[in-house]
Amino acid sequence: MASSPLSAAAAAATTTATSPYLPPSFQHRGSGRPRGFIPARPLASRQRRPSPLVHSGCRISLLPPQRRGIHFRAKEKQFITTQPCGISKQYIDEIDGRVVEGLSRGYPGCVSCFQGHNRSRSYRTRYTPGVFLDKSACLFQKHLVGGRSVKLAHILHALGPEEPHVASTLSDTVLEKSGSTFWDPEAENAELEGFLNAPLPSHPKLHRGQLKNGLRYIILPNKVPANRFEAHMEVHVGSIDEEEDEQGIAHMIEHVAFLGSKKREKLLGTGARSNAYTDFHHTVFHIHSPTSTKDSDADLVPCVLDALNEIAFHPKFLPSRVEKERRAILSELQMMNTIEYRIDCQLLQHLHSENKLSKRFPIGLEEQIKKWDPEKIQKFHERWYFPANATLYLVGDIDDIPKTEAQIEFVFGKTLAKSEMANIHTPSTFGAMANFLVPKLPGGLAGSLSNEKSSISFDQPQFTRRERQAVRPPVEHEWSLPGLDHNTKPPEIFQHELIQNFSFNMFCKIPVSQVCTYGDLRNVLMKRIFLTALHFRINTRYKSSNPPFTSIELDHSDSGREGCTVTTLTVTAEPKNWQSAVKVAVQEVRRLKEFGVTKGELTRYMDALLKDSEQLAAMVDSVPSVDNLEFIMESDALGHTIMDQRQGHESLVTVAETVTLEEVNSIGAEVLEFISDFGKPTAPLPAAIVVCVPSKVHIEGVGETEFKIYPHEITDSIIVGLKEPIHAEPELEVPKELISQAVLEELRVQRRPSFVPMSKEGNATKLFDKETGITQCCLSNGIPVNYKITENEARCGVMRLIVRGGRATETSVSKGAVVVGVRTLSEGGCVGNFSREQVELFCVNHLINCSLESTEEFIAMEFRFTLRDNGMRAAFQLLHMVLEHSVWLEDAFDRARQLYLSYYRSIPKSLERSTAFKLMLAMLNGDERFVEPMPESLQNLTLQSVKDAVMKQFVADNMEVSIVGDFTEEDIEACILDYLGTVSTAKSPNIEQSFEPIMFRPFPSDIHFQQVFLKDTDERACAYIAGPAASRWGFTAEGRDLFYLINASNMDDEMSNSDKIIHLEEKNVEKNGKKGIRSHPLFFSITLGLLAEIINSRLFTTVRDSLGLTYDVSFELSLFDWLNLGWYVISVTSTPSKVYKAVDACKNVLRGLHSNKIAQRELDRAKRTLLMRHEAETKSNAYWLGLMAHLQSSSIPRKDISCIKDLTSLYEAAMIEDIYVAYEHLKVDDTSLFCCIGVAGAQAGEDISDLGDEELDVGHHGMASSGRGLSTMTRPTT
Repeated sequence: MASSPLSAAAAAATTTATSPYLPPSFQHRGSGRPRGFIPARPLASRQRRPSPLVHSGCRISLLPPQRRGIHFRAKEKQFITTQPCGISKQYIDEIDGRVVEGLSRGYPGCVSCFQGHNRSRSYRTRYTPGVFLDKSACLFQKHLVGGRSVKLAHILHALGPEEPHVASTLSDTVLEKSGSTFWDPEAENAELEGFLNAPLPSHPKLHRGQLKNGLRYIILPNKVPANRFEAHMEVHVGSIDEEEDEQGIAHMIEHVAFLGSKKREKLLGTGARSNAYTDFHHTVFHIHSPTSTKDSDADLVPCVLDALNEIAFHPKFLPSRVEKERRAILSELQMMNTIEYRIDCQLLQHLHSENKLSKRFPIGLEEQIKKWDPEKIQKFHERWYFPANATLYLVGDIDDIPKTEAQIEFVFGKTLAKSEMANIHTPSTFGAMANFLVPKLPGGLAGSLSNEKSSISFDQPQFTRRERQAVRPPVEHEWSLPGLDHNTKPPEIFQHELIQNFSFNMFCKIPVSQVCTYGDLRNVLMKRIFLTALHFRINTRYKSSNPPFTSIELDHSDSGREGCTVTTLTVTAEPKNWQSAVKVAVQEVRRLKEFGVTKGELTRYMDALLKDSEQLAAMVDSVPSVDNLEFIMESDALGHTIMDQRQGHESLVTVAETVTLEEVNSIGAEVLEFISDFGKPTAPLPAAIVVCVPSKVHIEGVGETEFKIYPHEITDSIIVGLKEPIHAEPELEVPKELISQAVLEELRVQRRPSFVPMSKEGNATKLFDKETGITQCCLSNGIPVNYKITENEARCGVMRLIVRGGRATETSVSKGAVVVGVRTLSEGGCVGNFSREQVELFCVNHLINCSLESTEEFIAMEFRFTLRDNGMRAAFQLLHMVLEHSVWLEDAFDRARQLYLSYYRSIPKSLERSTAFKLMLAMLNGDERFVEPMPESLQNLTLQSVKDAVMKQFVADNMEVSIVGDFTEEDIEACILDYLGTVSTAKSPNIEQSFEPIMFRPFPSDIHFQQVFLKDTDERACAYIAGPAASRWGFTAEGRDLFYLINASNMDDEMSNSDKIIHLEEKNVEKNGKKGIRSHPLFFSITLGLLAEIINSRLFTTVRDSLGLTYDVSFELSLFDWLNLGWYVISVTSTPSKVYKAVDACKNVLRGLHSNKIAQRELDRAKRTLLMRHEAETKSNAYWLGLMAHLQSSSIPRKDISCIKDLTSLYEAAMIEDIYVAYEHLKVDDTSLFCCIGVAGAQAGEDISDLGDEELDVGHHGMASSGRGLSTMTRPTT
């Protein structure tokens, strides 16, 4: 039903090749290997929280691994502990945690600037909260997911002077050549060689400098976001620089230096955010700050620089701070030690077995972390933290470069390394006699100094400034290159009881090829096309209902952190199918290597890449500062030339003309030789082959059985797959349009689409709000539409369809029908007479990125598109076809059902999933709509039942469509009428009539407090504490309308005693003229959002910082829109010995707001945080979609345009009394609170891994995995 309908059957082959010179859309990085980078996580950044209008979620339910395809996200949030400094969890909606970057996400990389960028971002994947906010990470289509270098080939008929976007960038020599009457091939070859050897242009706005003490700095003016800037201090020291007894000490210094800085703390009231992280090769401290204070307009740049100077070069290693951070890091270490982390460590250990990268993970070793005293930590700091070993990056709204350079000089110019300062003596007691004591110099040297002041004196001795290491990281690799005399490594097997599926990882490691010339860029482009073809081929070739593998991914990416380029083939499969899966993967690699890409593939993928590059070039002035900065840092680490998006596009178009099909296939084949020629004497040897498998597997009718696998079996499967007969790839016809003009004309005649009056009283067919720029209208078929014209993202648009219902409409006889039905639609990918492959490639050609998701309340589809080449019209065509001509396939249904069944069975192998699942079922009285569908429910489903459950919701007046983008009013309304107005009408179902009410489990019960025990080789613990809250609009599960309650004038007869007390408080406040925001429908959303910020801050300072009971604790709200309820969840990680105390401490904080009153400074800080986020997010089209959601929904009558217009003023008007009104309705007493503690370890009391389906039905819930590589990152420090 949408692009890239990658099903379980359709191999999810993801080719990845990170490159600075290709658009990020082509750089999805497969999760086949660790990102090369196991950084100590950012220290202090908080997870962003949603707008009060956007459905915030802390859902604990988790969903099955998602294949890339018509991408579906069952919107049930998972808890992922990879967030900043242990303060708030990251909720990722992707079912398998993998993120596919959209073709036009606006990252700075564009074609010119993107080498290994995803690798650098992996620890900082941004989470945009809210049910429907920024869901494009899951694609309908399987975009050109190449990573670092995928090949771009040029075909003359694909690009030519007749195309405006190409003609404007062609060199004069190329244009003149077409009219030449004499052709000299030798001269042309020489000219081409000269061009390819020419250097790429450098970024025109990038300013570089170096202080006398060696500190390097880079400044880049960037206007997005306005009046803010990023300051990152990169110290070139990481875990790779640690000695045998110092493992983890770089990370320890990061914590102590950052959290011990008083100057950083002074910035907290200014709206600044700060954080830090450590990885193999560097430690980074960063501050995101306003350029000036809000009240006095004082320049904040010097204050930020001063804080970074103190953090990096003048920290205080106080014993109290060292002990606090020691406790925090030990807790972080246990929190990180998931099975995903252990798998990543295994992969890195074998990939880099010949050097220290395999032994120096940034988190460190527990036994060493416990021993270090402040003196030892300080010595490491003195050894590595000096100005010449650091680089300062400033990117943001900075106009006066000389002034900024002067500020840098003033703050950092006098800073020296401690060892250098020790050499500076006090003035000599010999005074003027000192000159006589200076030894005589050799004649030549003395003569050269005769007319200069000698630098050798007792008053100011000479010292030698230390420099950073020339090669980072300083390790030697064994390369996977032909002709090198290395011994063949047998496959390594990592087997563990907590692993669920089979995964095969085959690595090739080569030196990084710096991209500095047009020829370098050309090679990158050619590889990109080649590897992209592999992805699509596997996606189109396998359609059976029982494929041999779950996914196949090929990742080709540079890593500045590892100092190498790694190509990885990753195959995941059910354990029983592992041999067939490996055979198919290597067979497809060999097919591409032997026959190459076709002309059609070359034309198609290069054209898509150029379109995307052009789109990014148009957005050159709207790239966020943090994205530009991270790209620059990674490019610097790799030695690539840095260009802006516009330069990159022009360079890409120019080199694209020079590429031939033969060269594409030749260079691409070299990348795959370590797989396709495996076993041949001339083939490069793999750097490692690592297979991760479960200890036991579930066999139908038998139960848990020991899983056996041997290295020779793995090798044999590779060889057998390479010997299978292969045939060349046939060309595939790609539709130019999904709805022809003739069909469209016929639909117009039949359906007569038009806009109808918005109200019975007037004739206005559109409502336009000048302040927000939002237009509301309604079509004659009943579909309400909202749109906003904005230039936030140049020549881009995003559209979201919201369908009311979601999983809440599932009944006791249709459990799981909606979530499995949406997944079935995703797996199938067909619309009308078009196959999944045709739909996918249609999306590629038009740069459409589409996602499909189900939530508890809604089904939603989101389309990202460009305005180029009728991209918006193409997106509307796809939406029309999905609504009118969806195709439901039996094999897609089988795959969807099997995915949920398999994922459900994996729940007992995850401590977090099991604990969360048990809590949700307990709190919601066993309601399966908020957790994973269970095996019995899945077996009762049929294709017809899931189709009916989904499609009955897709009726006109039950839907709402919102569009935001850089289009014209004429164009958007034409598309709305043509493709939405011609959708057939149908009467909306009475959802409320068939809706089964949701209720919290009443007290008393024996499961308000529960425990989960998991057998594991290592100890870990986590806990979730949850309780009821109101919905976004003030409704409760008991049927009370709190918004009406706090605004009614005379309700004494209707209120309980507690309600009367609250009402009396309200009256007193109102008498004092402080009614404030309570009459606004967003009252509870605003106040609960502020309350969440305050509680989170208190949890961190109390449970983590003061008591040292956890590294990571957070409070999150789920506020529903048309469901009359909400809830909150506190998640905390700890050790088995401390987790019970941590839970008690969290409860005390939650309940302590009366005894420890909220201070005005706490409220002010929460306001600044949320207002700052709101201001920054308004530059995003996806954020506006979240704001506009439900504007015309009859099921949410309290939502209107004022809810968007008044957001800022509502936050500013909120008072402490308002926060307490909301707090009174947050149920935190023992009768309402639910808690579940999970403990893992060798001595765990109860082994949940042995539970059968019956016990699982009431005990566990799955959560989406975070994606391999992410798990190895150390967590944020604060």
